[in-house]
Amino acid sequence: MNMIADSESLAPQAAAPQQLPLCRFCSTPLRDTFVDLGMSPPCESYLRADQVNQMEPFYPLHVRVCRNCFLVQLEAYVSGEEIFTEYAYFSSYSDSWVEHARRYTELAIERLGLNENSFVVELASNDGYLLQHFVNRGVPVLGIEPAQNVARVAEEKGVPTLAEFFGVEMARKVAATHGKADLILGNNVLAQVPDLNDFVGGIPELLKPSGTVTIEYPHLSRLIEGNQFDTIYHEHYSYFSLYTTERIFDAHGLRVFDVEELPTHGGSLRIWGCFADDPRPDTARLEELRARELGEGVDRLKYYSDFSERAIRTKHNLLELLIQLRREGKRIAGYGAPGKGNTLLNYCGVRADFLEYTVDRNPYKHGRFLPGTHIPIYAPERLEQTRPDYILILPWNLKTEIVAQLQPYAKEWGVKFIIPIPELEVIG
Repeated sequence: MNMIADSESLAPQAAAPQQLPLCRFCSTPLRDTFVDLGMSPPCESYLRADQVNQMEPFYPLHVRVCRNCFLVQLEAYVSGEEIFTEYAYFSSYSDSWVEHARRYTELAIERLGLNENSFVVELASNDGYLLQHFVNRGVPVLGIEPAQNVARVAEEKGVPTLAEFFGVEMARKVAATHGKADLILGNNVLAQVPDLNDFVGGIPELLKPSGTVTIEYPHLSRLIEGNQFDTIYHEHYSYFSLYTTERIFDAHGLRVFDVEELPTHGGSLRIWGCFADDPRPDTARLEELRARELGEGVDRLKYYSDFSERAIRTKHNLLELLIQLRREGKRIAGYGAPGKGNTLLNYCGVRADFLEYTVDRNPYKHGRFLPGTHIPIYAPERLEQTRPDYILILPWNLKTEIVAQLQPYAKEWGVKFIIPIPELEVIG
């Protein structure tokens, strides 16, 4: 498919053309706004108690769309080194995500015939939550994870891990020392890559000629459809449709031959790719999604035009509810301390006067404070100790899992749950 330069305009920027940021894939000047969420601190910069009274950096969350390749993107206000060298997110603290990884492992082993003679590499392998399942099946693996504190946890699980950033040079080094991979996978990493061409360009350097690459990422169409503006934060540099992903893969000699639509993270895609000359045919479901996206208009600027208004409406609705509840004397706590929650709270201006505290299963975050809002983070036991009237579920994409975990509290003292996105909902 050819890229389409659309003559429509979405809020052109006032800056002179030479001041406009350039698309990180195709270098087209970015003239069109997708959504502007104001200023916010990096979402994973949780504060210690001795940092609360210190200066805190805030950066724009101004997202633009490229009128050439239609990549939705945020400028790299914060470098990958700043965000990921020491990282607060550990995948293993979500039971449903670990189970999702286990099911993927079984699927990949069966579909690709992986065994003790194969080699699997995961990009952004976090704490070994996924590769541990390959290890248990006797399949040789290597994790590449830039966050040193997280990589250490993976090593302790018996998952070999290199604490480095992935790119072309890194791929060549791994290929020279470990050999090329039968399977390269990356879950929720493509969005977190500031140098997109270097990252994707590294995949063919490390992949066997007959090898397979699978990449999972939140689907831009579901982000727009589900009003998921809180998934926008500084460590998510890009937001992908299948349409744009195929353009990027094609530029680096790769081809998507299959796609799965997944419920994870509010709606994700898992693409299956190979070298461009691989004989594997395109699947019917891939062709169907291509046609559906084009029918929605992903190759036209108009498709991206009203997202800002929906974000504003959600902000107003949430604030109206919280103000009403606080006037009635209700106590409100949060559940979870995810990056998306920090975008939501900072954009809406929700601080400790609305949300007394939040809880999280990750011990790394206990005793710290949310960036920007300075809401304290406790262990989950705090809920039973204080018995709030309402719990605002910040990782709404896990609401089914979380509400099920907290049902005993609902029965014991009648706590209700607030789900902020895609539409404000109170579960009683």
